[in-house]
Amino acid sequence: MRFSVLDQSPIPEGLTGVDALRNTIDLAQLAERLGYHRYWVAEHHGGPMLAGAAPEVLIGPIASATKTIRVGSGGVMLPHYSPFKIAEAFSILAGLFPGRIDLGIGRAAGTDPLTTFALQRDRRQASPDDFPDQLAELLAYLEDDMPADHPFARLAGSLPGRPEIPERWLLGSSPQSAIWAAEIGLSYAFADFINPGGAALAADYRLRHAAEHRDRSSRTAVAVWAICAETDEEAQYLASSSRMAMRMLRQGSLIPVPRPEKAIEYLKAIGEPVTNGFVSGRRGIIGSPATVAPKLLEVADQYGAEELIVVTITHDHQARRRSYELIAEAMDLEPPAGEATGDLTGSPVSAL
Repeated sequence: MRFSVLDQSPIPEGLTGVDALRNTIDLAQLAERLGYHRYWVAEHHGGPMLAGAAPEVLIGPIASATKTIRVGSGGVMLPHYSPFKIAEAFSILAGLFPGRIDLGIGRAAGTDPLTTFALQRDRRQASPDDFPDQLAELLAYLEDDMPADHPFARLAGSLPGRPEIPERWLLGSSPQSAIWAAEIGLSYAFADFINPGGAALAADYRLRHAAEHRDRSSRTAVAVWAICAETDEEAQYLASSSRMAMRMLRQGSLIPVPRPEKAIEYLKAIGEPVTNGFVSGRRGIIGSPATVAPKLLEVADQYGAEELIVVTITHDHQARRRSYELIAEAMDLEPPAGEATGDLTGSPVSAL
């Protein structure tokens, strides 16, 4: 079982997006020392809660600040982009950091409709919903498999990072994404933290993949929202920040990640339990190592996943670091060869 990290670069109340991005690099370095397999950064736009608007920009600094951990997008929201531009960007990254770059591809907007429209280059009308065509074109560039009669055929051979290419994953939280991943033969990462009912979809992906691609095995990862602390009570206290932020998001109000004290007062005022196993209707694995470890493994078993990708949002960066430390200890992760864990408390980029 591999364990990895999905970082959405949360912006704590009272700090800035720059602080959040520096914390992302700090956390990536820690994740590498702890033995996590890959470190993915997300794409969200136009809000005060999450700073990761451009994974293709953030991946390079993270890879430069680390040595062995795989680094990638979780994911690039392809409908916003030209497939050729994404192929070029990730070709450059793969060439500069051989054997370490992942391209996780998503279909969601990662924002609200107005910001989606602002991201368009041509605003005369809404962009077409042509994700399957975009995905096919992107993969054809990367795999140098463009049909000879295609008008862009020569471009596939011009990618600057060749012969290196990124490892390709399709991300999803719906039945359609599982079908596409199986048909194309891509590795599949399911966002349980968005849709906790995806185990059957992951099973369907593996069955379809086996039928379509007998020459290669499927790969399934599941991304799970979790907070681990020394005690169950402390973990629930930390999780209140995300509970408030997600509740406000569902109401159309975007806010930075609030302090737990503020969040607890808010949750009490609206009558929402401060301690439960869900964050605004989504699965949250929250508690001490003894509580969190078996639940993480249970989710992995439900999905038949070879890899767990842990998503953690707290107001306090030190608490987020500690959560990943405790999970690594509970799961007996091994640091890379030559890396001693030593004192991992470190000096966070920003003292909260």
